[in-house]
Amino acid sequence: MTNDVYDVVIRGGTVVTEDGVQLADVAVTSGRIAALLTPGTETAASEVIEASGLHVLPGAVDIHFHVRAPAYPERGTVSSETKAAAAGGVTTLFEMPISKPCCATPEVFRNRRDLFADQAYVDFALYGAPGTLDPINVAGMVEEGAIGFKIFMTEAPKGRDDEFIGLCLPQEGPLLEALHLVADSGLVTSVHAESSPLLQYFTDKLLKTGRNDPSTHGESRPPVVEALAIAKLLTLNQQAGASLHVAHVTSRMAVDTIRMFQEQGMNVTAETCPQYLLFTEAELAKFGSYAKINPPLRTMDDQEALWDALKDGTLSSVATDHSPFTVEEKEKARTDIWAAPPGAPGIEELVPGMLNAVANGRLSIQQAVALMSTNGAKRFGLYPRKGVIAVGADADFAVVDLNSETVIRKEELYTQARLGDHLYDGMTFQGKIDRTILAGRTIFDGKIVGQPGQGKFLPPS
Repeated sequence: MTNDVYDVVIRGGTVVTEDGVQLADVAVTSGRIAALLTPGTETAASEVIEASGLHVLPGAVDIHFHVRAPAYPERGTVSSETKAAAAGGVTTLFEMPISKPCCATPEVFRNRRDLFADQAYVDFALYGAPGTLDPINVAGMVEEGAIGFKIFMTEAPKGRDDEFIGLCLPQEGPLLEALHLVADSGLVTSVHAESSPLLQYFTDKLLKTGRNDPSTHGESRPPVVEALAIAKLLTLNQQAGASLHVAHVTSRMAVDTIRMFQEQGMNVTAETCPQYLLFTEAELAKFGSYAKINPPLRTMDDQEALWDALKDGTLSSVATDHSPFTVEEKEKARTDIWAAPPGAPGIEELVPGMLNAVANGRLSIQQAVALMSTNGAKRFGLYPRKGVIAVGADADFAVVDLNSETVIRKEELYTQARLGDHLYDGMTFQGKIDRTILAGRTIFDGKIVGQPGQGKFLPPS
C-alpha cells in the first residue's frame, strides 16, 4: 500500500503511454498525474474510477477547431461546441481566428480569451492572424499567449471580409512578409493552402458553363490547387525560415509535395481530418451543401495516400476542422453549391473514428493516440503537459471501450450544428467513449457533467 492520498485513482484500465500499452492504475493529485501504479496497489483516494476492461487514453488535442465566437451564436457558442468536444473525448482544442472581427489584434485576442475562459468546458488555446503585417499586433498576440498563427492563401469568402481581415494573403509578397514576421515570433503557423489564382481560373471556367451542381465544388478546387499552394508556401519559406504546419491536407499530390520538402529539411508538419479519411467526392454528390468543405472531399486514391502518409509520418496529426453552420444556411444552398458556406461539424466523431481505424487494423492504438493527441501537443509547445499519460502531465483522459460501438445519430449530438451533420449521421464506429476527464474531474460520463469555465487557457510552454 502507498502512503500517499490521491484525489482520484483510475483503477484497472489498460493505459496507453508513449512507452507502450500496459495495465496500470492512474493516480491523480491537484489535476496532474501523480503516479502510474501496479494494478491493484492499495491506495487511499477521494474518488476511485473503475476502468476494468477499458482503455485509458490521453484526452484528444484538436489543433484545428472553429466556433467563431462571439460571432454567429446561431451556429454554435463556446458553451455548445466545447460541450461537444467533451462528449467526443477532446480535452484540449485550438480555436482558429475567424470571428467578427477577426482575431488579428491583441485587443480582439484578449476579448476572445476572456469569453472562452468564462464558457469553455475543456481547455483551449487561441490562434492569431498575422496578416495585418503589423509587428506590434503580432508581438502583442505572442505576449497574450497565442498558441500559433493562421494564414489563408485564398481570398476572403464573398461577403465575409471582416471575419478574415488579417488572415488572407493570396499574393506572394505579403505572404513572404508575414512568414518573416511569424518566423521571428518562434511560434508555429498553420496555413490553409490553396492557390488563389488557380482557384479563380477553374471557378471562372465552371461559372461560364452555368453549372451549380455539388460536383462543381470539387472541380473548382482540384488537387493541383492545393499542391501548387503548398509548393509556393514552402519555397517562400526557404527564405523566411518559419515553423509551418499545413492544415487539412486532402490529396496524394499535396502529400507528395509536403514529403519532398520535408526530405529537404524544411521545418513543416501537416495534418489531415477524419472527413478526408472517411468520405470521398461521392458524399459531396450525395449530400451537396452539407458536404461542402474547403479543400473538398477527394477520390479513394487520395484517401489511400492520406492513410499511407499518416503511417510514414508525412502527416503527423488528425484534427477535425470542426466548422458549424445552421441548417438554414446549408438548405438555402441545396440547389446552388456556389452559395453554400463551406464547413461541417466533426468534433464528436474524431475519437470514435480513430478507434474504428484501430479496430480495422489501419492504425495501432498507440499510433491513433499520437495522431490525435501527442504529436499536436509536441508541435505547438504543450507537451509534456498535454497529449500524454505520464507523471506530471495534466490528468486529461478519454476512457474508452474498444468492445462497444458508437452509433452516430445527429439529433443526439451536442454540437449546435447537430442537425446539419449529414456526413456522419447513421454511421457505426467500433469503439465508444465511456468517460472524459479534465484535470482529474469527470466532465462527460454519457452525459455532460462538467461546468462552463472549467476549461483553462493554454499558452505555449
